[in-house]
Amino acid sequence: MGRYQFFGYRRENGRVGIRNHVVILPLDDLSNAAAEAVANNIKGTLALPHAYGRLQFGEDLELHFRTLIGTGSNPNVAACVVIGIEPGWTGRIVDGIAKTGKPVAGFAIEGNGDINTIANASRKAREFVQWASEKQRESCSIEELFVSTKCGESDTTSGLGSCPTVGNLIDKLDPLGATTCFGETSELTGAEVVCTSRAATKEIGEKFMRVFRAYQEIIERHKTSDLSESQPTKGNIAGGLTTIEEKAFGNFQKIGKKAKFIDVLKPAEAPAKGPGLYYMDTSSAAAECVTLQAAAGFVVHLFPTGQGNVIGNPIEPVIKLTANPKTARTMSEHIDLDVSGILRREMTMDQAGDQLIEIMLRTCNGRLTCAEALGHREFVMTKLYQSA
Repeated sequence: MGRYQFFGYRRENGRVGIRNHVVILPLDDLSNAAAEAVANNIKGTLALPHAYGRLQFGEDLELHFRTLIGTGSNPNVAACVVIGIEPGWTGRIVDGIAKTGKPVAGFAIEGNGDINTIANASRKAREFVQWASEKQRESCSIEELFVSTKCGESDTTSGLGSCPTVGNLIDKLDPLGATTCFGETSELTGAEVVCTSRAATKEIGEKFMRVFRAYQEIIERHKTSDLSESQPTKGNIAGGLTTIEEKAFGNFQKIGKKAKFIDVLKPAEAPAKGPGLYYMDTSSAAAECVTLQAAAGFVVHLFPTGQGNVIGNPIEPVIKLTANPKTARTMSEHIDLDVSGILRREMTMDQAGDQLIEIMLRTCNGRLTCAEALGHREFVMTKLYQSA
C-alpha cells in the first residue's frame, strides 16, 4: 500500500468512509426518546438526539434539513433509520439520504405511538446493523479522503505549533487531491483581508467577504461588537491571546502556506467543485462546527488545541493535537498527538506534519481517537432564528 493510502468503506455512491455506523436519526426533539429506545434495543446502532426540529422556518429550516440529511448521508454511515413525529418531514429526510443509495427507512410516531414505532424501527435497525457488519474495508487513495479542521481552547502555543502542524498537512495533501475544509467565521476577525487573499479567484474572495460582513452585521445589530467574553474567551486570554486579531492569525495557520480555497460553503453544504480546500461559514463553537462539517460529508477531523478541548463527534472522528506541554501532560487522555517538541526545538514543523498524517491515516484505518475511546459524541445542531 502506498504512503498515503488507507483502508475505508466504499459506499453506494462511490464516496469512502472510515467508520461503519448504523444511525438512528430523530427528525425532531420529540422523537429523541424513541430513537434512543431503538438504539438501546439494537446493539451496534447509534442514536443522535438533538434539541430542535419543530416550528422552524426559512433558512433555519433548510439548515435543519441540510444537517440531518447530510449526517445520514455521511460516508461514515452505512445505513440510517429516521424517526419523526409526523410522516411528511420524516419522509423528506429519508428521501434526501436515499439519494446516496445507502439503506434508509423512516418511521412516524403520529398515529402509531412510541411502542409500535420503536418495535417497527427496531426490526429494521436489526436488519441494517447485521447487513453493515459484513461490510469490508478496501484500499483507498488520499484523493478520496475528506478532512475538516477547526481549533479550540486556543493559546499562544496554538498559533505557534498545533495550528501550523495542520497547515503543514494541508500543504502536503492539497497537491495530492484531498478535499479539506476550514471555517470559524468569527475567529477570522482581524485576519479577514489576508484570508481573502488566499481565495483561488477574486470572485471566491468576494464571496468570502460577503459571508464575513454578514456576520459582522449581526454583531453590530446586537450591540456586541466588542465580543466580550466570547472572542477571545477568558481561557484564550489566560493562555496569552489578548486580542481577537492574535487569535485569528493563529487560527489562520491551519490552512498552511500554499493552498487556495476554491469555494465558500454554507453551513452543512457539501463541496461540489471537486477536490481542494474549502471554506465553510460556521460558528466557532466546537460541537456546532464539527457537526456542520460532518453533515457536509467530511469523514475525519483535525482539532488543534492549546489549553485542552474534549470535543468529539458521533459520526466524524476528531483527532486532537496540542503544542502545549502542560496540556499534553495533564489532559493526556484527550490528546492524540503531542507536538510540543516544536517549541522545544526537538521537532521540525515538517516532522510534526508527517506525524499528523500518520496518526490521521491510522485513524482512517480503524484506530479509535481519544474522543471515541472516552465516549465523546457531541452532536449539536446550529439554529439561526427564533422558532415560529
